Amino acid sequence: MLELNHITKIYNAGQITETCLFNDFSLNFHDGDFVSVVGSNGSGKTSLLNIICGTIPIDGGAVLLDGKDISEMPEYARYRQIGRVYQNPAMGSCPDLTIAENMALADCKGKRYGLQRGVNGKRLAHYRELLSTLGLGLENKLDIPVGSLSGGQRQAMSLLMATMTPIRFLILDEHTAALDPKTAETIMELTDRIVKQKHLTAIMVTHNLRYAVEYGNRMLMLHKGEIVLEKAAEEKAATRVSDLLSLFNEISVECGN
Repeated sequence: MLELNHITKIYNAGQITETCLFNDFSLNFHDGDFVSVVGSNGSGKTSLLNIICGTIPIDGGAVLLDGKDISEMPEYARYRQIGRVYQNPAMGSCPDLTIAENMALADCKGKRYGLQRGVNGKRLAHYRELLSTLGLGLENKLDIPVGSLSGGQRQAMSLLMATMTPIRFLILDEHTAALDPKTAETIMELTDRIVKQKHLTAIMVTHNLRYAVEYGNRMLMLHKGEIVLEKAAEEKAATRVSDLLSLFNEISVECGN
């Protein structure tokens, strides 16, 4: 289980622009959870992901993994158990390297690098097999630079690469936001399939309220660093997009927007 215990996060401490985003914030993620996180800009969604991944430090509290405090664990060490897919498809791959070379890099995540060929020829069949599951024909394009692919193809590859090695957590940072509607649907279906097949704990930040309602077993809405809505299991299944929109509107009115 992943626990955020009494987290405090302050931006620009000691400056006139000082902002306390999280104040005594606590949240637990159980193994196998698929949690959708929604909220307006500045609500703390991406900061939440960055705290989990160790991208930004916390100013109080603790991040616990199976009861062990990992608050001081560096980001690279956490990524041995975490895969992350970003909003920008370009952030999950190297454009100047071929598909095979990108797959090889992902395949070696967490391993020691030696003086050997970048791509192990014995692994090419495995890469083709994995790519074929995407249904995009990429298994026949291993020698093509990734930079020549469409955004949807790159995001599908990024999702695949993020989950190639044994991980426990999949962090999805608005990973469909930059895609056209049809491609976004494909990526969401692929995401759901991978999470279920690999029994991952997934945390997905999204602005798409329909995806938040339709996917996963838990849903959170954040506002100014606080959880203003949490639904799980049957209660989440009964939630409609209109319910979320109503709450967004109430918050907007309270904020004077």
